[in-house]
Amino acid sequence: MSKHCRDQLIGRTKRRFGMGAVRRLARQEDGSAAVEFGLVAMPFLALMFAIIETALVFFAGQVLETAAADSARLIMTGQAQGLNKDTFKEKVCEKIYGLFDCQSGVHVDVQTFSSFANVDLKNPVDEDGKLDTSGFKYAQSKAEEIVVVRLIYQWPIAVAMLGLSNMAGNNRLMMATAAFRNEPF
Repeated sequence: MSKHCRDQLIGRTKRRFGMGAVRRLARQEDGSAAVEFGLVAMPFLALMFAIIETALVFFAGQVLETAAADSARLIMTGQAQGLNKDTFKEKVCEKIYGLFDCQSGVHVDVQTFSSFANVDLKNPVDEDGKLDTSGFKYAQSKAEEIVVVRLIYQWPIAVAMLGLSNMAGNNRLMMATAAFRNEPF
């Protein structure tokens, strides 16, 4: 049998058993990019959202820390004398520039103590993981008195499956604290 006849016979056999179709299908790469994107898109987008949300939580925490330090400075230097809880909270909210709802979301706790050893603050989270602000006060302080200022905000977590949530209701409790001795004003 000649080489040409043998090649024709092998070709007919391959076509009859679909071997050529299988090879042609295996060589097709037209839709591979779409399939690969479909497999990778969901984890990629979830990771991107998680990174963005984690960055926002850290940024909001820094904003709250800065607001606590700046408003604590008002008390330490005597500039907050004569302010009540609401006007002091307005001063705190002036330091938070629209990142979150300060007026209805930030809780302010200002307490005075006779010494640093006597500082005893109640945990603001109850057994059920809910924020309990019933023990929060706004105490006027005197010169050279120990003062603790706490600002608390519950940041809503959108990507709750990542373990960023530490409270009931998919919120991240953010707390900024400043403890200091007042200046002799």
